Amino acid sequence: MRLWTTVLEISVLMAQFPSKEVAQLSYDYRTLGLGYANLGSMLMVSGIPYDSDEARGIAGAITAIMTGISYKTSAEIAGILGAFPRYDDNKEDMMRVMRNHRAAAYDADQAYVGLSIKPQGIKAKDCPDYLLKAACKAWDDAVEYGEKYGYRNAQTTVIAPTGTIGLVMDCDTTGVEPDFALVKFKKLSGGGYFKIINQSVPQALANLKYTEAEQDAIIKYAVGAASFAGAPFINHQTLSEKGFIADEIKKLDDAVMSAFEVGFVFNVYTLGEECLQRLGFKPEQYFNFDWSLLKALGFTGAEIDAANDYVCGTMTIEGAPHLKEEHYPVFDCANKCGKKGERYIHPHGHIRMMAATQPFISGAISKTINLPNEANINEIADCYHLSWELGLKACALYRDGSKLSQPLSNKSDSKADEDASAESTDSQFIDVGKLTVDELLDELQKRMQASPDTKLKRQLSRIVERKSLPTKRRGFTQKARINGQTIFLRTGEYSDNTLGEIFIDLAKEGSTLRSLMNCFAIAVSVGLQYGVPLEEFVEKFVFTKFEPAGMVDHPNIKSTTSIVDFVFRCLAYEYLDRTDLVHVLDRPEVMNTGNDDWDEPAESKPELSDVRVIASSAVPAPKAQKTQVAVKSDNSTQEYMKSMQSDAPACNTCGHITVRSGTCYKCLNCGNSMGCS
Repeated sequence: MRLWTTVLEISVLMAQFPSKEVAQLSYDYRTLGLGYANLGSMLMVSGIPYDSDEARGIAGAITAIMTGISYKTSAEIAGILGAFPRYDDNKEDMMRVMRNHRAAAYDADQAYVGLSIKPQGIKAKDCPDYLLKAACKAWDDAVEYGEKYGYRNAQTTVIAPTGTIGLVMDCDTTGVEPDFALVKFKKLSGGGYFKIINQSVPQALANLKYTEAEQDAIIKYAVGAASFAGAPFINHQTLSEKGFIADEIKKLDDAVMSAFEVGFVFNVYTLGEECLQRLGFKPEQYFNFDWSLLKALGFTGAEIDAANDYVCGTMTIEGAPHLKEEHYPVFDCANKCGKKGERYIHPHGHIRMMAATQPFISGAISKTINLPNEANINEIADCYHLSWELGLKACALYRDGSKLSQPLSNKSDSKADEDASAESTDSQFIDVGKLTVDELLDELQKRMQASPDTKLKRQLSRIVERKSLPTKRRGFTQKARINGQTIFLRTGEYSDNTLGEIFIDLAKEGSTLRSLMNCFAIAVSVGLQYGVPLEEFVEKFVFTKFEPAGMVDHPNIKSTTSIVDFVFRCLAYEYLDRTDLVHVLDRPEVMNTGNDDWDEPAESKPELSDVRVIASSAVPAPKAQKTQVAVKSDNSTQEYMKSMQSDAPACNTCGHITVRSGTCYKCLNCGNSMGCS
């Protein structure tokens, strides 16, 4: 701890900062970020349940020792190099905070000064004596040296997520977290998953005095045999009888080691087309993601489940042979483990662990308080209330499955079974006359997605007619310059002010590129006129990367990854109110909109739109003037994004504009972090 405090102090001089203001504050206060990881694994290996008073006592003592020694080291450095520049301005308050830290180590409620909510001190009955003495000694020294020399650093410790660096450090758990699940699958940014198995379980079982044979049986129950050899129903013998050769069975054994379920490896990508064609299957079958090779081979759902439990494991220790129920809490995780697991750490267990360590952390604790998928609003409100009662500085909740995609998963999201298949078969016969328009459209969409070819899709496309634009139409012309290349974007609108066509003109550019952009604009325009939503084009084409790219001479968009990216950022801003795709939100005053003195008075015809762009915020708009785009002030997320994005750089991986994350930047599109672990 002394070494790493010194290393981090040196790093203040070597660091790079996103802005001058952040750099200045870093030099004025010289804040550090020392922390730890793998606390949950340490408790599991020791046979101590995460959600227990003993675990909280140990965690509080370890955190107190870390921060106390770090501040003592900081004070020693201050004795040689001097305190941080703003120390004298904050000396009285900082020493009060240091003494409160020391009071928490002694669990002395009467010693706190200036606190309305008392922190959770270290309870002597829950903490080993040697740890408690070391924690108290560390804070006695930290206060004593601080009173003598001051401190080189205003803050020294913080508990960070340590997600990526934790993998590099071979940690089973991150920060102050318990394990997410005993067996989990991490989603990769480039696609696919890899299987992560908690490596602390064998050591924990050994420390709980289980024999090697008992340990092997428990572990095999949880993580599986990773081979079809000896599996019930689906094994080497039955696969050979179905027509698989030895090399193909070996491929299956190799692939199943990292699979969610056995069904995931029985596909054309693992076995190859030659194998499946030899077995009598056609491309339209094995390239359909809803098709199951195992069921096509004659295996029932119950047989597949039994084989899956043997090969891939149950992913939980609940019900494992030889494991005593009294030891179940030792292996409790943040979420239910696998499909059969029912146990998980209550959200209050997470909050109380944070409360045990927060009194000894300079900053806050970055930790997820996990809730099950079925958690309701009252339970979430209760978590926030308890966090406030216990004096936490930060509280982040996550309900499992609340997003379409999440980095870690504890089970497959496949819900296909025989009952669902039967229900799907029954749903083929529907009385169309009893459906509403929306229900009819939903049913057509389902049929189109389930269709093995494009015949239905082509038949439906003949129903849709192209909607022509009015002969006299409104729109706007936008001039911009992308890295020196001048571009003109022109639009045409329907009478309801929706977009119907675009034109893209490039100045001083060769005929090939200009022609390609013209053809591209025509293709987009035809799509719009056939009813393709502008949102679909925006989601497909923003962040497209090719030259010219870079800085943009435009009032709202300041950087772009390509001409196409700029075009659809601009269209999204003007027609969809997508303020998240621009950098500056102040709308400029646009002249020559059709209502100026020199313009011919416009007749009140349905196909004519009103003024396209509102006046600048300094000039109030007339009441009669319609505004096509209004900033939604009630969208708190977008308002937050605006404040975090004004000077943000583009992501060096995908080109998406990043947002601030502390003193660094992170990309919400691909998850890349620019400068932080």
